[in-house]
Amino acid sequence: MRRLLVAGNWKMYGTRQSVESLLAGLNQQEWPEHVDLMIAPPALFIQQCREALERSPIRLAGQSCAAQAEPGALTGEISPAQLRDAGCEYVLVGHSERRTLFGETDEQVRQKFAAALACGLRPVLCVGETRKQRDAGETADIVGRQLQIVLDAFGVGGLAQGVVAYEPVWAIGTGLTATPEQAQEVHGMIRARLAMLDDEQAQCVQIVYGGSVKADNADALFAMPDIDGGLVGGASLNADDFGAIARAAGRV
Repeated sequence: MRRLLVAGNWKMYGTRQSVESLLAGLNQQEWPEHVDLMIAPPALFIQQCREALERSPIRLAGQSCAAQAEPGALTGEISPAQLRDAGCEYVLVGHSERRTLFGETDEQVRQKFAAALACGLRPVLCVGETRKQRDAGETADIVGRQLQIVLDAFGVGGLAQGVVAYEPVWAIGTGLTATPEQAQEVHGMIRARLAMLDDEQAQCVQIVYGGSVKADNADALFAMPDIDGGLVGGASLNADDFGAIARAAGRV
């Protein structure tokens, strides 16, 4: 039985004061026992979060990492080893904003996935299509290509050491959300693709949905058989909303 994961991506939001308030709110929440919980704060606030959440079930993640595990002359980058040393257990790789705004290629994402695994982190591999690609009927091809480069390198077993996050680009920060049925269709397609290679391992892979997940749509999304939680954006910046989404996962 796969555990559900509710993960919050804070993106480039927060100040020390606002983060302190948010952390206090998170520490007041009642968390479900059988749900994995994670937040990805800006790197400057990882230590602040680590200290405040010491007794919390919430785990920490980096929002991105360098494509190499070893130290190097890469000004401005953060290695997965440094994230691990700072207390992170996860790291996002290939988020749509990294792909579209910073030009990260599938090969760079594969390298980051590899570096994260090498450092003992669980990479959260983000995949998804744009509105134009969806309208052209290219969702399966785009998502399949983004998955395949990691599968070719690590197989389904390697992918199962991380997490897959399906995030339709057209539903990120737009207020639009794929219907539960639309999301399930892609999640089911992903799992079927993995099962063709290794059915046993495919059933172990956490596949979470990211795309305007909110407290009022979480129950319906998480009820779908292949949706194993959510990668939450804006709603994760509100402790009560994030708590409500986590509790929705706990009801599954």
